[in-house]
Amino acid sequence: MKAIITVIGQDQIGIVAAVSKQLANLNINIIDITQTLMHGSFTMVLMGEWDDGQTSFATAQTALADLGKSLNLDIRIQRQALFDAIQKL
Repeated sequence: MKAIITVIGQDQIGIVAAVSKQLANLNINIIDITQTLMHGSFTMVLMGEWDDGQTSFATAQTALADLGKSLNLDIRIQRQALFDAIQKL
């Protein structure tokens, strides 16, 4: 499965490390990533890929949302197929 993950919030040390570690713990491979800092606001978009037999989408969604809460960030995940369909509308 492939998914688009967005991370938005106030810049702080360790955001990329924390998200990368959580994804590794979930057996999700980062296959593309971009990030930027705009006037103190951190924004990152990445594409992750994994075997949904090992990690369910719901498990990944919950784990990332919990991480976001602990770091005071908005972390969202969308299936790539849904993301692609929305972009075509």
